[in-house]
Amino acid sequence: MTSDSIDVLYEFPKGVDPETHGRMLAIGQTVGSFHPDQVVRFTRWMGVLEEISTSDDGRGRARVRFPAGNVSGDLGSLLVMILGKYSLAGPVRILSLELPKTYGTRGRFGMEGLRALTGVRNRPLFMGIFKPSLGLAPSDFAEILREVGMAGLDLIKDDEILPDTETSTALSRLLACRPVLDEIRGATGREMLYAVTLSGRADQLIDQARRLRDAGANAYLLSPVAYGFSVMEALASHPDTDLPIFAHPAMAGALGGSPDYGFDYRVLLGSLMVHGGADAVLYPTAAGSLPISAEVERGLKELLVREGLAPVPSAGLHPGALPRFLARGERHVILNAGTGLMDHPHGPGAGVHAFFEAYRRYENGEPMDLHSVPDGPLRQAILKWGP
Repeated sequence: MTSDSIDVLYEFPKGVDPETHGRMLAIGQTVGSFHPDQVVRFTRWMGVLEEISTSDDGRGRARVRFPAGNVSGDLGSLLVMILGKYSLAGPVRILSLELPKTYGTRGRFGMEGLRALTGVRNRPLFMGIFKPSLGLAPSDFAEILREVGMAGLDLIKDDEILPDTETSTALSRLLACRPVLDEIRGATGREMLYAVTLSGRADQLIDQARRLRDAGANAYLLSPVAYGFSVMEALASHPDTDLPIFAHPAMAGALGGSPDYGFDYRVLLGSLMVHGGADAVLYPTAAGSLPISAEVERGLKELLVREGLAPVPSAGLHPGALPRFLARGERHVILNAGTGLMDHPHGPGAGVHAFFEAYRRYENGEPMDLHSVPDGPLRQAILKWGP
């Protein structure tokens, strides 16, 4: 790949000729039809079928190189070019996407920026999710925040399914929680981050994000697959919304869950997030309650780490399961737990203590079974959820 090209690897089910369909993508997604005597005029705009191959299980693959000048430097025009109308033609899956380094929009913080904000340098960061999501009043969020923040939690986020409602808006939650964040800083010297959900129409989100920042927000939560990557790009580049963006994978399964259609998660939750303005990306894992393959998870995490974003493995994490989500000695990660923290038998604060106890034991090579763990928050968590 060169700095003026975009390379896409497509995969087709058995029985679909990769050469025929690769050429259809290369020409149909660029210049379309033209008269043979016009080839010279349109060559610079044409996609090129670079190679075809067959996977071990018989699926056909085609690698197509597109001129980067055919698109506008954003993710919306990119998606229309690389899949767009062709997505209606039948089964096809994008396995990899290689973009010029400067293409799209880069996040302004990434993992190092989040470390600088929280002051946590020598270990993974721990993140919680407010639970229950719907039904809590702003004062309830503040109470939970105080408990987990004083227990040592580094970050917390709204649940992605929590939009602005009559009883709880992003602004009302923030106004209730901002004094508590200040209280935690005063008592512990730590800056805790609260990623508040952005919701609503696209033409309202920038104003909403600006109002939240002005009211003291220090991080955003956005579901870019549902709201649009262009929305995230706008947030990541606007001068009045200069806060970390935590990208949630809501709706990603609809575009990446099929073996025959859509996107490999390494593209959807990796390449597109990197070039779409995310600072941290939540994703399912092979060990969690929404499992993906270990190979895909490994490739996705490696991509996020290489590009400086914060990987946030999620869904199904509880204290006893920590070794399945974390390699010993690993630091470049944010461990995210909802039910496995908030539903601890002795409350959310004990859930936080259980995670830190599990982390210390794991790093020291100590066993995590009930015969070895003494009475306390971790043992209570293992009794409830298992190792």
